[in-house]
Amino acid sequence: MKPKARLILGLVAIAAFAVLGLMNFKQSMTPYVSFAEAMTMERTVQVAGFPDHQSAGFDSEKAAFTFNMTDEHGESMNVVYFGGKPGNFDQASSVVVIGDYADGSMTAKQLLVKCPSKYEGEEEHLGGAAPAGDGT
Repeated sequence: MKPKARLILGLVAIAAFAVLGLMNFKQSMTPYVSFAEAMTMERTVQVAGFPDHQSAGFDSEKAAFTFNMTDEHGESMNVVYFGGKPGNFDQASSVVVIGDYADGSMTAKQLLVKCPSKYEGEEEHLGGAAPAGDGT
């Protein structure tokens, strides 16, 4: 094979791998959307919102943890997570649901739980303290 033909073949192969890599990267990205947008999309999405702790429970028939959640636009929806209740769910101030919309609810593949920091309020306590020293 001539050197020029090898060069062209190599460039075509590199371009093909680059296109395939870009397509796979784009598919792996999961956008943040509202519940309204999630209902129209046929792919995995992320919805951030606020859990209703009173509605949380384990559905033994489905073997799933379920709860209601309100997104940042004020729309509420039931969330079904086929896994156990996250250990820090009861302290969660917000939740990110990664999953798909189906049959009137979000089916979560992953739950990301955001809890209030254990360091909140410590700044106030430390802010009023006098600096250490002998005063001279």
